This record gives sequence, structure tokens and C-alpha cells, in this order.
Amino acid sequence: MHLTSYTDYALRTLLYLSTRDTIELAKIKDIATIYNISNNHMSKVVYELGQLGLIKTIRGKNGGIKLALDPKDINIGAVVRKTENLHIVECFDRKNNTCIISSACKLKFALNEALQAYLSVLDQYTLADIITNKNDLLEIFTFHEQNA
Repeated sequence: MHLTSYTDYALRTLLYLSTRDTIELAKIKDIATIYNISNNHMSKVVYELGQLGLIKTIRGKNGGIKLALDPKDINIGAVVRKTENLHIVECFDRKNNTCIISSACKLKFALNEALQAYLSVLDQYTLADIITNKNDLLEIFTFHEQNA
């Protein structure tokens, strides 16, 4: 399974925000610069993360973004489910399925089982599990912020 860059950026944004002090606000521009992602694309990711209740967005001159939940309450599998199109083959999308063998095909069952196993592994991790090396991550982010 290959995650889209959108989901990858969503997860990276959560990682970045998890290294920040809970009251410190981050700027979309800073995250985009660190990861070498366009501001426009990062804004779309941040907007959806806000809609999902994973981050808080504060508007205005002194605004920014921060995590809305404790990292232990952000499940990686849930984030992937909410940001990724999990129709890995055409027949997974019942509305747009034009595959002529769909009614007799057994492959979709094997692929679905594999997808569920993949998500099951991700369900075992929270953002807190992924940032056990928070100081290492913070050091990397700080270095890139200073050299941007």
C-alpha cells in the first residue's frame, strides 16, 4: 500500500506539532518550508486536519496552529482512514465500479483482507508512540528552521 502525499503531509504535520509546547502556535509557512511543500498544499492539509478536530487553528496576526488533542489520543490508523482514499482497486468503490469481473472476482477479498491487516497495524499506534524520540525530532526541526 502506498500512502498519498496528502496523507503523508498530514502525518508529518501532526509530528511537527507534537514536538511543540502545547501553548506554542506553529505557522503553516514554517511547516511547509521545513518539509519543502508548497504553502497552498500545506494549507489544504491543515484545513482538513482542523475539520477533523485534530488541530486547532487560530486566525489573525498572532494566529497559527497547534494540536487539538493529546498525542496519545491521535490514532495513526484513524488519521490514515480519514485522509486516504482506501479504494485501492476499482471494485472497492461501489459507485464507480465498472470492472466486468467484479461479481465473480475473488481478488478483491484478498486485497480487502490485506488492507484491513495494514490498517490494523496502524491502529496499534498513536502519535505519542511515534514521537518517543521527540527531542531528536525537535532538534531536526530546529536545525531546518534556522537554516531555511
